[in-house]
Amino acid sequence: MSRTAQWTALLLAALTTVGYGQVRFSRLTTGLTDAGEWLTYSGSYDSRRHSPLAEITASNVARLRPVWAYQADGGMLEATPLVADGVLFLSEPPASVVALSLKSGRPLWRWKHPLDSQIRTIGFGPTNRGVALLDQNLYVGTLDGRLVALDSRTGTQRWDVSVADNAVGYSITAAPLAVDGKIIVGVSGGEAGVRGFLDAYDAANGKRLWRFWTVPEPGQAGSETWSNDGWQHGGGATWLTGSYDPATRLLYWGTGNPGPWNGDVRPGDNLYTCSLLALDVDTGKLRWHFQFTPHDVHDWDANQIPVLVDAQLGGRTRSLVVTANRNGFFYALDRTTGEFLNAAPFAKQTWARGIDAHGRPDVLPESMPTESGVLVYPSLQGAANWASPAYSAATGLFYVSVREMGSVYNKTQVEYRAGTYYTGTSERAREEEATGAVRAINVKDGTVAWSFPLPTPPWAGVLSTAGGLVFGGSNEGNVFALDAASGKPLWQFQTGAGIAAAPMSFLFEGHQYIAVSANRTLFVFALDKT
Repeated sequence: MSRTAQWTALLLAALTTVGYGQVRFSRLTTGLTDAGEWLTYSGSYDSRRHSPLAEITASNVARLRPVWAYQADGGMLEATPLVADGVLFLSEPPASVVALSLKSGRPLWRWKHPLDSQIRTIGFGPTNRGVALLDQNLYVGTLDGRLVALDSRTGTQRWDVSVADNAVGYSITAAPLAVDGKIIVGVSGGEAGVRGFLDAYDAANGKRLWRFWTVPEPGQAGSETWSNDGWQHGGGATWLTGSYDPATRLLYWGTGNPGPWNGDVRPGDNLYTCSLLALDVDTGKLRWHFQFTPHDVHDWDANQIPVLVDAQLGGRTRSLVVTANRNGFFYALDRTTGEFLNAAPFAKQTWARGIDAHGRPDVLPESMPTESGVLVYPSLQGAANWASPAYSAATGLFYVSVREMGSVYNKTQVEYRAGTYYTGTSERAREEEATGAVRAINVKDGTVAWSFPLPTPPWAGVLSTAGGLVFGGSNEGNVFALDAASGKPLWQFQTGAGIAAAPMSFLFEGHQYIAVSANRTLFVFALDKT
């Protein structure tokens, strides 16, 4: 039998055996279940990344072993794979998607998007962080600013629409979010002076349904926080996947830093940059916003993933949205109204005396960048970045990868030129003294319950499980498991390459698996039964 015939037979056998290809919206709203599927970027709409699977526990995790690995063709993998109906879907940078058999890791199909050699990735690497599933389609954004629908069973392209112009710096690096017949997708490009937005497209045909501009034009609400024509290149990119609450039909999406980094040319708070937005999923209308860092001059965007939790606060159960912001503070907000409830530092910060009763920072004037340079914590990369957090209702703890590093910030002159860097600030990171950690934070008050140290600031996200574990990874190539209640290290495996992705878990043939990418290799682990 020829290689092509073997591949076709394998594909047809897989399709017949698992019968996959119907990820209805109702399946997405149930979140992570004992069925052990991982159907959306953060596992569930609430973005808790908490697996209900409990076969792997503190008492047996030492028996975890790799069972197969997949070597990608492109660059470093930063995507969280999706698992549905016995198939794993993975996006590979710069512009590919592959469907893998859960049993063997062998490809069932692969799709590749052609990219122009002049592709612009200003302020970020050529990466892709994942895909979305809805009905019989899979959805992926591309570096050249397109949104593509594929048949999830075969990889056949169904439609392809232009979201934004890459020539001026727009790109798509985030995993789309599929919600009730809509595909929600954000854009990268804040360092190129783009004007950020969030879009919704009809899942069936790619027609744009609404667009919310994160930087308002003159006359719109929030435009008074900009001066002159600064809004035209104001940043506010939406470059990481948000969350969704089916009960309120609200999307929660973080926005990036204002442009340029040098704030002299844009006096004011610069809404809605460095903010969390609550948007009506049907209309794209703004329900509420909260700005973490008004008039940001340190590139402390708010694209950290918002996590939806319910917790006792002030003697009653509150519906919360919580996040560990790049500026070094952990925040809890009422997710229905946006009311600020509390904030506390979770990493070293030297830019604010604290956060006032309204959630506004009391900024230290000496933290502002100067021509000669000023040392400030956290660094431009932030105390938290895009690495995914997790939350366990069993412990009441929010788990996050923390970057402990400062930078010397220098203010420089800047002029906007389309398709080029538009920053006006440089930094010299204090890498020689930088460290990292995985930290557990009490959502009720923001206090740190425990901290597991890492030798360098991590890029890997975390996963919590019903087995009482937290999984993470390091730049040094270690995948590890910690006790969720205490942070005690219980297991590690050296992959041989740096990890810049988040672990996930799935169920196959009655057993729990852990998957995580290290550089270009996806590793899949299970308990050794011998």
